[in-house]
Amino acid sequence: MTHSEEPPFDTTVSKSRRKREMIALQALGEQLLSLTDTELETLALPDILTEAVRSARSIRSRGAHRRQLQYIGRLMRDIDPEPVRLALEQRHASQRRSARRFQQLESLRDQLIGGDDDELDAVLAIFPDADRQRIRMLTRQARKEVERNLSPKAARALFRYLRSLQETVDR
Repeated sequence: MTHSEEPPFDTTVSKSRRKREMIALQALGEQLLSLTDTELETLALPDILTEAVRSARSIRSRGAHRRQLQYIGRLMRDIDPEPVRLALEQRHASQRRSARRFQQLESLRDQLIGGDDDELDAVLAIFPDADRQRIRMLTRQARKEVERNLSPKAARALFRYLRSLQETVDR
């Protein structure tokens, strides 16, 4: 070969890259453990992989659990991982939305308890079908509980009512 000729491009994947990909598949397989059985069924995974995930949930020995995760990673190499990634991303996005809604409702409840009647108008603007008297009553009770340092029963009831209003809006 002369210097003017270029060596052919090597299309083989390096050992380091293969190992990174295997570790990524194993991590993806580990995330499958957090899914419920019905969510696993919707992914239409091979039966052997589904059973491996189910059995990994019940293994308590650290070493055996680690080996089972490696086995799941090995099985993950035989399937297309993209649908699994997408399903897990959608699940996580749904959980983040749910947590964000929960925090917004908590904040709204705290504003009602700590604020004045202007806060009530803001709540009614968000939830036009809300029962004004019920919100006022629960807010007054919650303020009394805070003043008397009692357990927050009314604050919890107010939160539950706001959550039920949110659920009707989401439908």
